Amino acid sequence: MTTAATSFLDELKTAATRAEAAEAQYRQEAVQRTAQLEKERAFAYRRLNLLNAVAGAMARAVDDEDAAVTDGLVVLRDRLNWSTVDESRNEVLGRFAPVVVAVLRAVAHPESASPGSVADALAEFETWYLDQRRNPFWALFEQELPELPLVEV
Repeated sequence: MTTAATSFLDELKTAATRAEAAEAQYRQEAVQRTAQLEKERAFAYRRLNLLNAVAGAMARAVDDEDAAVTDGLVVLRDRLNWSTVDESRNEVLGRFAPVVVAVLRAVAHPESASPGSVADALAEFETWYLDQRRNPFWALFEQELPELPLVEV
C-alpha cells in the first residue's frame, strides 16, 4: 500500500475509534441517567404509597389529633417493619410526626389546607434525614428482611 493510502486509512481508523469512544461514553451516561431516573421514580412511589396509607389512617381519627398522629406513626413503623423502637428510630418517628400532622390537617380540613404544607413538611423531614444519616430516607424501604429458617414444633 502506498503512504497516501495508509495515511487515509489511519485517519478513518482514528475517526472510527473516536466514534466508538463517543458511543461508549453515551451508553455509560445513559446507564447512569436511567439508574437516577429509576431511583427518582421509586422514591416518588414510596412517598405516594406511604402518605396514602398515612392519609387513610388519618381519615379514621380526624377528631383526635394525638390518636391520629399515633396511627400515622404506626403506619410508618409497619411499612419499615420496625417491630421495636430504639433511640435512633424514635428520633426518626419524632421528626416524621410533623409530616403526619400536616397530612391530618389536609385530610381533616382540605378547604383550608395550604397546597404545599404536606410537601413542605415532607421535604424538611427528608432533608433532615439525609443530613443526619447521609442516606435518603426512602432507601430504608429497600432493605430486605432476612429469611428466617422454618422451625417445626
